[in-house]
Amino acid sequence: MLAVITRAFQISNYIEAGLWITIGMGFAMAALRHRGITRRQCLIAAVDFVLFGISDLVESTTGAWYHPLWLLIWKGACLLVFAWLLIKYLQRRRAGH
Repeated sequence: MLAVITRAFQISNYIEAGLWITIGMGFAMAALRHRGITRRQCLIAAVDFVLFGISDLVESTTGAWYHPLWLLIWKGACLLVFAWLLIKYLQRRRAGH
Protein backbone atom coordinates (compact mmCIF):
# COMPACT_ATOMS: atom_id res chain seq x y z
CA MET A 1 0.00 0.00 0.00
CA LEU A 2 1.45 3.33 -1.03
CA ALA A 3 0.96 6.28 1.26
CA VAL A 4 -0.67 9.39 -0.14
CA ILE A 5 1.50 12.34 0.78
CA THR A 6 -0.58 15.48 0.97
CA ARG A 7 0.80 18.98 1.34
CA ALA A 8 -0.88 19.21 4.78
CA PHE A 9 0.93 16.03 5.85
CA GLN A 10 4.26 17.46 4.72
CA ILE A 11 3.67 20.81 6.43
CA SER A 12 2.65 19.14 9.69
CA ASN A 13 5.84 17.08 9.61
CA TYR A 14 7.92 20.19 8.92
CA ILE A 15 6.33 21.92 11.90
CA GLU A 16 6.89 18.89 14.09
CA ALA A 17 10.50 18.64 12.94
CA GLY A 18 11.01 22.31 13.79
CA LEU A 19 9.61 21.74 17.26
CA TRP A 20 11.90 18.76 18.01
CA ILE A 21 14.97 20.49 16.60
CA THR A 22 14.21 23.63 18.63
CA ILE A 23 13.92 21.53 21.79
CA GLY A 24 17.24 19.93 20.87
CA MET A 25 18.86 23.35 20.55
CA GLY A 26 17.44 24.25 23.97
CA PHE A 27 19.11 21.19 25.47
CA ALA A 28 22.37 22.13 23.75
CA MET A 29 22.21 25.60 25.32
CA ALA A 30 21.37 24.06 28.71
CA ALA A 31 24.44 21.84 28.40
CA LEU A 32 26.61 24.97 28.26
CA ARG A 33 25.33 26.02 31.70
CA HIS A 34 25.92 22.69 33.43
CA ARG A 35 28.78 20.33 34.21
CA GLY A 36 29.26 16.64 34.75
CA ILE A 37 26.45 14.16 34.26
CA THR A 38 23.85 16.87 33.66
CA ARG A 39 25.90 18.32 30.81
CA ARG A 40 26.41 14.89 29.28
CA GLN A 41 22.72 14.04 29.45
CA CYS A 42 21.73 17.44 28.04
CA LEU A 43 24.07 16.83 25.10
CA ILE A 44 22.61 13.35 24.54
CA ALA A 45 19.11 14.85 24.66
CA ALA A 46 20.15 17.60 22.23
CA VAL A 47 21.44 15.11 19.67
CA ASP A 48 18.47 12.80 20.15
CA PHE A 49 15.87 15.55 19.72
CA VAL A 50 17.61 16.85 16.59
CA LEU A 51 17.77 13.33 15.14
CA PHE A 52 14.10 12.81 15.98
CA GLY A 53 13.30 16.07 14.19
CA ILE A 54 15.28 14.99 11.14
CA SER A 55 13.32 11.73 11.12
CA ASP A 56 10.14 13.82 10.72
CA LEU A 57 11.67 15.49 7.68
CA VAL A 58 12.32 12.03 6.25
CA GLU A 59 8.78 10.98 7.18
CA SER A 60 7.42 13.89 5.15
CA THR A 61 8.83 12.17 2.05
CA THR A 62 7.88 8.57 2.92
CA GLY A 63 4.30 9.19 4.00
CA ALA A 64 4.44 7.22 7.25
CA TRP A 65 6.50 6.98 10.43
CA TYR A 66 6.54 3.16 10.16
CA HIS A 67 7.57 2.88 6.51
CA PRO A 68 10.24 2.10 5.47
CA LEU A 69 11.29 -0.22 8.27
CA TRP A 70 14.57 1.63 8.87
CA LEU A 71 12.61 4.81 9.63
CA LEU A 72 10.53 2.96 12.23
CA ILE A 73 13.74 1.63 13.79
CA TRP A 74 15.28 5.14 13.76
CA LYS A 75 12.25 6.65 15.49
CA GLY A 76 12.06 3.73 17.94
CA ALA A 77 15.73 4.17 18.86
CA CYS A 78 15.14 7.87 19.53
CA LEU A 79 12.17 7.02 21.76
CA LEU A 80 14.29 4.51 23.70
CA VAL A 81 16.90 7.21 24.34
CA PHE A 82 14.15 9.61 25.48
CA ALA A 83 12.86 6.96 27.90
CA TRP A 84 16.38 6.22 29.19
CA LEU A 85 17.04 9.94 29.77
CA LEU A 86 13.74 10.34 31.60
CA ILE A 87 14.48 7.36 33.85
CA LYS A 88 17.96 8.70 34.64
CA TYR A 89 16.52 12.15 35.39
CA LEU A 90 13.89 10.71 37.74
CA GLN A 91 16.50 8.56 39.50
CA ARG A 92 18.77 11.57 40.06
CA ARG A 93 15.83 13.67 41.24
CA ARG A 94 14.73 10.98 43.68
CA ALA A 95 18.29 10.76 45.00
CA GLY A 96 18.28 14.51 45.59
CA HIS A 97 20.86 15.55 42.98
